[in-house]
Amino acid sequence: MPPQMGWQGIVALIVFAAAILLIAVDAIDLTLAVIVGAGILVGSGVTTLRTAVGYVAEAHETIALFFGGMVLVRAFAPTGIFEWIGVRVCQLSRGSGKRVLLLILVVIAPFAAVLPNAIIVILLAPVVIRIAEVFETDFVPLLFLLVFVANSSGLLTLVGDPASFVAGTAINMSFVEFFRIVTPGAVLAILALVALVPWLFRPLWKSEHKSQPQLELPQIRAPFLVLAGAAILVLELVFFLLGEKLAVPLFPAAVSLLGSVLALAIVHASGLDSVDAILRDVDWPTLVFFCCVFVLVGAMADHGVLAYAALLMPHLFGRDVALASLSILFAGGVVSSVVPNIPLVVAMVPLVKGYVVNIGLASPAMLSANYTGQFPAVTIPLFLAMMFAATLGGNATMVGSSSNLIAVGISAQHGRRIRFVEFAKYGIWVTIVQLVVSAVYMSFRFLLPAAIRH
Repeated sequence: MPPQMGWQGIVALIVFAAAILLIAVDAIDLTLAVIVGAGILVGSGVTTLRTAVGYVAEAHETIALFFGGMVLVRAFAPTGIFEWIGVRVCQLSRGSGKRVLLLILVVIAPFAAVLPNAIIVILLAPVVIRIAEVFETDFVPLLFLLVFVANSSGLLTLVGDPASFVAGTAINMSFVEFFRIVTPGAVLAILALVALVPWLFRPLWKSEHKSQPQLELPQIRAPFLVLAGAAILVLELVFFLLGEKLAVPLFPAAVSLLGSVLALAIVHASGLDSVDAILRDVDWPTLVFFCCVFVLVGAMADHGVLAYAALLMPHLFGRDVALASLSILFAGGVVSSVVPNIPLVVAMVPLVKGYVVNIGLASPAMLSANYTGQFPAVTIPLFLAMMFAATLGGNATMVGSSSNLIAVGISAQHGRRIRFVEFAKYGIWVTIVQLVVSAVYMSFRFLLPAAIRH
């Protein structure tokens, strides 16, 4: 039986809903919204400070992964490697708009597969703006493409998107298992985006700039540091794949932190930058945002809000996992278009776990945050649907993902304000096509074979 939901549960639900609504309509800074929400919960006695810190401690893997990625990227940014990439893309395009769009896809996807999408946007937005200047075209559509590729490619690996990482680690999915189960669907979603590019970005796709000025590659500062950064990324990928099998297991969050430590040490020793400067430029507001979101969701879970919501799912779907999975995919995609995907996934994980337990597919022990066993294979489509919904649904509007909001902010800094409708004209089509492709993948890979077996 779920715990009784008294006034504390009602307050926790109202505070969470109010914070999400304020973020969705862009009425308040998203970090401030959740900080105030967490403060209200502690100040009203809904939760204690000690308990709130415990909620954050349970989320240590997500926070550590994101922090490590931020430090690694910031440490090597002063080398100028990202400016070099932008000019090199322009050179390779030889004035062809079609070629430059495809090159942007090819360049961004590998980075987004191993680094959080928000970091990718922060780093590569100046690159695409530079490309737009060379082609004498509006940079906003290129920013949209950057965001779509970064979000979609985040599904390629367990560590590419915080939302997928939260969902994957919640069911103890390893890096290799994620690669086997989720990555093929992510590849199809990216291919769907590629197919849409000639239509969505038609003016640039058809453009030719044969009179493109000769561009000289900017000089890279401390080339050995670029090589060191590349080596660290390769090592991280190796340990993402093999670290959990070592005598002393290294999980992805630990690997990310160790990589950032190594990057700090190398850059500090080189004298190119200081540790103080690197840490000062870390996106602390986003890290605080994550911490406070876990406090808001943890309070709802402790006071029975999510348990009661989980009891409704059997009435809607019964034991029909296929119906529940597809419903989560499309309904979650719609919600994710206006709710940032991190709080959405943090709230959905205990909800879906509760549904799995309530229909008898898993034992109540699996609801524990300390559970280390495997979830039944029949339940995988439910969590897979959650990942696709949260990540791909976030492409629809400018408030659907933190990376979208970052791109909008960067555009404003360069004198170009992006309207909600302007973003949606691109994003809604991308989301619809990608969710349909994901539904087809899930159906043929998991749902139809399971139906045939039964």
